[in-house]
Amino acid sequence: MSQKTIKFLLSMVIVSLVMGAPAATAASPDTLIGESITTLREMADEPDAKTMANWMQKARGVAIFPSVVKAGVFLGGKYGEGLVIQRDPRTGSWYGPNFISIKGVSYGLQFGVQSTALILVINNEEGMESFRGSQKFTLGGDIGIAAGPVGRQAGASTDVELKSAIYSYSISKGFFAGLSLEGAIIEAVDGTNREYWGKAMYPQEILDTKASDSRVRLLLKELDDLMKKAG
Repeated sequence: MSQKTIKFLLSMVIVSLVMGAPAATAASPDTLIGESITTLREMADEPDAKTMANWMQKARGVAIFPSVVKAGVFLGGKYGEGLVIQRDPRTGSWYGPNFISIKGVSYGLQFGVQSTALILVINNEEGMESFRGSQKFTLGGDIGIAAGPVGRQAGASTDVELKSAIYSYSISKGFFAGLSLEGAIIEAVDGTNREYWGKAMYPQEILDTKASDSRVRLLLKELDDLMKKAG
């Protein structure tokens, strides 16, 4: 068997593990909320937290993925679980959370394993409607996404005109230079939502429900504290 064939087969195994196995071992709602709180605290310590906080103050919602694992040899896959909450920018009230997953396949020169803490800032009603109105949608296909502006927002990967529906901010660990989200699929995790809410609910129902449960209170406090960093 050639080295090229071995690498291809290894890639397929890794993609299968990343894309398939996590669904059978979905994290509990309490675990995801706790890890999301940790992610927000880590993000708050980043040099560009102020820029992200500025956009969060105007946001229609925020999605948090404490760990998006990307792995591969030439062909790669990524998978992560998290949550999304809706925000009324007029009152500052939060709604949800809706528990979701992100997954996708990537091609090209890549080798290694990366774990990325990821925050998606949902800038407008169009972006929020993707989370509200669908069980599943594609980033970059159904809805626009760009790297979140930082500093003076220079750089080719930044949405210079600031028109994307969603901005992404991440802390990466591992061997990859970054995390491409184009083509990634966001999907509601029905089992986790049922466990949290006590019944089956559509994303729109969840995101129309005010976040008042004691289990999510600390998460909301961390979000509000992070937005206070805005200048």
